[in-house]
Amino acid sequence: MHPNDGRVVSNFIVQALKGEPITVYGDGSQTRSFCYVDDLIEGFIRLMASAQDITGPVNLGNPGEFTIRQLASHILEIAGAADADLIEALLPADDPKQRKPDISLARSALGWEPAIPLEDGLRRTVDYFRQQV
Repeated sequence: MHPNDGRVVSNFIVQALKGEPITVYGDGSQTRSFCYVDDLIEGFIRLMASAQDITGPVNLGNPGEFTIRQLASHILEIAGAADADLIEALLPADDPKQRKPDISLARSALGWEPAIPLEDGLRRTVDYFRQQV
């Protein structure tokens, strides 16, 4: 991930590491599912090695949902910025309320599901960004 890629995880981590307020769009109640890259790569490898009769789409991702506010809290704690402010910005009109993949085909056909919990993936990602910022 690039520090300025505009995604919520990188935005929150960079803001936390710089001691800036965390910008939450809307009230932060919208949910997202986050999958650590190592898990995703394992899913890709299993899909590429699967039988030819397994056809897509095969959703790869983490079905565990977290609100954007929960994500911000986890990142602030891990980054050591638990006292940082959260500021709300206008929620874009096209922002989905929920994102949660259905990975039932990946589970049954590939024997795959994510193994790295959100907190562990965030710790690794914060450590990576400490070197970048």
